Amino acid sequence: MDIGVWISLFAYFALMIALGLYAMRTSTSTSEDYVLGGRTLSPKVAALSAGASDMSGWLLLGLPGAMFVSGLGSAWIGIGLFVGAFFNWLLVAPRLREQTVHYGNAITIPAFLANRFPTRAMSLRTVSAIVIVLFFAVYTASGLVAGGKLFQSAFADIISIGGLSDYATGVIVTLGVVLIYTVVGGFLAVSLTDFVQGCIMMLALVIMPAVVLFGEGGGGFSQASETLNSVDPTLLSWTSGLTFIGWLSAVTWGLGYFGQPHIIVRFMAIRSVKDVPTARNIGMSWMAISLIGAVSLGIFGRAYAIRNGMEIADPETIFIVLANLLFHPLITGFLYAALLAAVMSTISSQLLVASSSLTEDFYRLFLNKQASEKQIVTVGRISVVLVGIAAAIIASDENSQVLGLVSNAWAGFGAAFGPLILLSLMWSRTNGAGAIAGMVVGALTVIVWVALGFNGEFLGGPGVYEIIPGFIASLIAIVVVSNMTADAGEYQHIER
Repeated sequence: MDIGVWISLFAYFALMIALGLYAMRTSTSTSEDYVLGGRTLSPKVAALSAGASDMSGWLLLGLPGAMFVSGLGSAWIGIGLFVGAFFNWLLVAPRLREQTVHYGNAITIPAFLANRFPTRAMSLRTVSAIVIVLFFAVYTASGLVAGGKLFQSAFADIISIGGLSDYATGVIVTLGVVLIYTVVGGFLAVSLTDFVQGCIMMLALVIMPAVVLFGEGGGGFSQASETLNSVDPTLLSWTSGLTFIGWLSAVTWGLGYFGQPHIIVRFMAIRSVKDVPTARNIGMSWMAISLIGAVSLGIFGRAYAIRNGMEIADPETIFIVLANLLFHPLITGFLYAALLAAVMSTISSQLLVASSSLTEDFYRLFLNKQASEKQIVTVGRISVVLVGIAAAIIASDENSQVLGLVSNAWAGFGAAFGPLILLSLMWSRTNGAGAIAGMVVGALTVIVWVALGFNGEFLGGPGVYEIIPGFIASLIAIVVVSNMTADAGEYQHIER
C-alpha cells in the first residue's frame, strides 16, 4: 500500500490520541467530568458529537450498501432518521438538560430515571443498566464489524496480528485505538474526537459522490441515470416495489432516537438550555449533508460499478472500493480515516455510556456505596475495556452485517427507552411502576420479535421492523400501568 495512505491514517490516529490526552488533563478528576464532561459542551461540539456518535459505520457502509442493492427505496430510512432526529432535538434535548439537573443532578440515564421515580429507584437503575449494557454490546459490535471490513477490503495481507485474519486484525486495531482515547480521556475526549470525526465524515461524503459522478469514468447525472434504468428502472424509484409495511419499517427508524442513551447523553452535557436551538441547527445541517452524501454514494456508486464492469462482492464495502480506486493515496488515507471516524465515534460513545451504567448503576449502587471519585473513575475505565472485549467477541463472525446489527440494537434502545424518556419528560402521571413495565415490555418485544423472525417475514408478507411493535407495546405498558397504580409523591409538576 502507498505510503500516502499510511501518512493520513497515522496522522488521524495521532490526533485522536492527542485529544484523549488533552481531555485527561482537563476533565477526568471526578465522575461527572469523566462521564459527562462537566456539562460544558459548546453547541457545535454537542451537535457534531451527537451526530457522529449516532451515525457510525452505518453511514458510510450500511446505508450506501442498502442503496447499492435496492436503490432509492432504501433512502426512506434516512428520511425517517432525519425527522426523528429533529424531534429529538426539539422535544427531548431542552427538557432532558433541565430535568437531569433538577432531579438530583443525574449524570446517567438510569440515575435520572431513578431520581425521577424515587419509589422504584433501585429497580429502575438495575433494569435500565442491564438493558444498556446488553444492547450496547451488540451495537458496539456493529462498529467493530465495520472496522474489520475496512481492514479486510483495504489492507488485505498487509497487516496481521499473530497470524489472525485481516478482518480480526481490523477489529482489534479499531478497538485498541478507541480504548486508548476513551479510557484516558472519558466523555470530553469522546466529544472532542466526535467533533473532529464528524467534520471528516461530512467532507468525505461530499467529496466521494462528487468524484464518482463527475470524475473520470463518472459521466454525470444523466449517464448515471441511464445506466441504472438500463439495469433496473426501480433503482431510481422511491416507491416501486415498496410495500406499505416496507415503507413503514423504514421511516420508523426515526422513533429510535428518543431512546438512544449515547445520543441523548449529549443533551445532558450541553452547556445550557439556551444553547440547544443553536446546537439543533448545526446538528440537523450536518445530518442533511451527510445523509444526502451517503444516499448519493450508494446509488451512483452502483452506476459507476456497472459502467466500469466492476464486481462488488459485498455492497457494504462500496465506499472502501471506490476510495482505493479513484483517489490519490493521501486522499484515500483521508477517506479511510473518515470511515474509521464514523466507526470510532460511535464505539467510543457507546463504550462510555455502557461503562457509566456499570460504574454508577452497579458498582457504586451494589458493591461500594462509599467509593471515592478516584475509585469511580478507575472502575469506569476498567468497565470501558470489559464492554469493548465483549463487543469484540460478538463481532468475531466475519459474515456479520453492519446494518443488521445496528437495526437490532437501535430497535432495542428505541423501544425500551424511547416512550419512557418522552413520557417521563412530558407526562406528569408517569410513575415508577409504569416506567419499569415500559422498559421490560419494550425490550422483550424486540428480542422476541427478532427471535421469531417477524422482522424478516410476518404473516406471509414482508417483515415488520421490530421497533414498531416494541415502541407501541412499551408506550401502552407505561400508560396502562401508570394509570392502574399510584406511586405516592411521583406525580410532580414537570416544567414545559
